[in-house]
Amino acid sequence: MTDTSRTTAAIPSDGVAVVIGSSGAIGGALLERLRADDRFEASHGFSRTSDPPVDLLDEASIAAAAAAVEERGGPLRLVIDATGFLHGDDHMPEKTWRHLDGERLARSFAINAIGPALLMKHFLPLLPRDGTAVFATLSARVASIGENTVGGWYGYRASKAALNQLVRSAANELARSRKEALCVALHPGHVESGLSAPFGGGGQEARTPDAAASALLDLLERLEPGDSGGFFDHTGASIPW
Repeated sequence: MTDTSRTTAAIPSDGVAVVIGSSGAIGGALLERLRADDRFEASHGFSRTSDPPVDLLDEASIAAAAAAVEERGGPLRLVIDATGFLHGDDHMPEKTWRHLDGERLARSFAINAIGPALLMKHFLPLLPRDGTAVFATLSARVASIGENTVGGWYGYRASKAALNQLVRSAANELARSRKEALCVALHPGHVESGLSAPFGGGGQEARTPDAAASALLDLLERLEPGDSGGFFDHTGASIPW
């Protein structure tokens, strides 16, 4: 992140916020805070149970949600993708290459990389051409190739690393038409949620979803256009690729 002593470009108080994955722990906390923030005229939450519903495995549902936001009106100043897939009832993170399975890897990439890429495809064009606007997606510190010294968690690490690359490419393209807009990847830290419940936090105490949401929204207010394409933790520290 750039020098915080410099003037930051705060999100204008004339627009709309969107949270994708609003039925999750962090997404729900983000939406609750945004709806209580009078800087936004409206805050819309989307999930598999919203109206319209959003399923990251169904591009048509993503397109429909973007169209609904555009129809409801107001400058789209903030989009937060709070989705992610780490494990399921029959799918735990791989501890060794012996656990690698093509279908499970494909699912990780479909939800953690391809789905967010399609969110960018349909929501980035809705960002205003003037003034600060932000598209932020939740990545993970374990996606850092530079910090990977223990291995394991193949699908989650690799799919989130792919997401980081997609963010970087989208940020470069976004800058050509929207000089003040940002596209960033954020690591929320160890948060109490269904995703992290079976795992420890590497010695870190889990924070509540509300505390995580507060930290993320505070960080978004401190970002500058030059931070677009970056990968940051919840404190604002840059994470190595």
